[in-house]
Amino acid sequence: MARLTIEALSKYFGDQAALKNVSMQVEDGEFVAVLGPSGCGKTTMLRLVAGFDAVSEGKIAIGDRIVSGPGTHLPPEERRMGIVFQSYALWPHMDVEENVAYALKVQKVATVERAARVARALETVGLTSFRNRRPASLSGGQRQRVALARCLAMQPEIVLLDEPLANLDVHLRASMEDEFATFHKRTGTTMFYITHDQAEAMALADRIAVMDHGRILQFAPPSQLYREPANETVARFIGAGMILPGKLAGEPANGRVAVDILGHRAVIRCGPDHGAQGPVKICVRAQDLAVDRQASDPLSARLRRLVYQGGHFQADLLLENAENLPLALTLPEPCEVAPGDLLPIVLRDGWVVPQTDVLA
Repeated sequence: MARLTIEALSKYFGDQAALKNVSMQVEDGEFVAVLGPSGCGKTTMLRLVAGFDAVSEGKIAIGDRIVSGPGTHLPPEERRMGIVFQSYALWPHMDVEENVAYALKVQKVATVERAARVARALETVGLTSFRNRRPASLSGGQRQRVALARCLAMQPEIVLLDEPLANLDVHLRASMEDEFATFHKRTGTTMFYITHDQAEAMALADRIAVMDHGRILQFAPPSQLYREPANETVARFIGAGMILPGKLAGEPANGRVAVDILGHRAVIRCGPDHGAQGPVKICVRAQDLAVDRQASDPLSARLRRLVYQGGHFQADLLLENAENLPLALTLPEPCEVAPGDLLPIVLRDGWVVPQTDVLA
């Protein structure tokens, strides 16, 4: 196990910057996910950390050992990292035991120690009884566990995971999320997980780094990302946040402040750095909104469609006095409204988005 430090990291391909001055620290034994859309720079970061590519600027350290930096570039085999790829990367002509042992043989680990490490790794991932099977006879989830066992046998300081669940179906993904969580709990290994799927990141990670255009926008625990997004991009990306225009209408107190939103007054959450007045952007989630026919100053929204989601409906609406602002909320079953109805909407909660663009 080891701490991973990334400091002022940049990577250029010609004139294009894939990463721009990225800094973050992954603590010893921590499970960190790097989350973002395709092209945001997360795979480039993984390749730099793994040693597949050289950095353009900045440095990377594992514990107190610098592995990438000015004049320094340790190759992947000297970084003591395990890597789990999206494609599993298993040898089809070798059985499970041989696949797990292969890298140890290349490193000339003694036969007795090699056998013991392979046996412990297969036991950890629950594949001891499958040790003589070929990859073709295994399910996708079992192949992924072989890849995990191969990592574990190498006794890595850090495990890198490159979108490891992308090739699995929905039901198997849920099962493998449990496998990764169990693997982390049993081994205490520092894990650096690359994904575009926020549900995976939220379910697994201690902290998540949200990336866009080669920068880290926010690095925080999942609940903080969801409840307190640092900027509008994170607010929209995480949990399908909706952004409404508002004005502060009072002094913040105890982490909450009064706001006016298109004529509707609500008291919502805020950070400590807001004044008593001025325009702001407000992040709301579907569960923050409700239909209230008794409200004195509701938002007026036209129902566009209802989507049945098993036990409840998602209602898609457009604000009457701001038709470019769509809203979505959840309505219980049975539902007594229909597309075209005008509904009175109130805010039960929300978050005043800090007026910053990029944090790192």
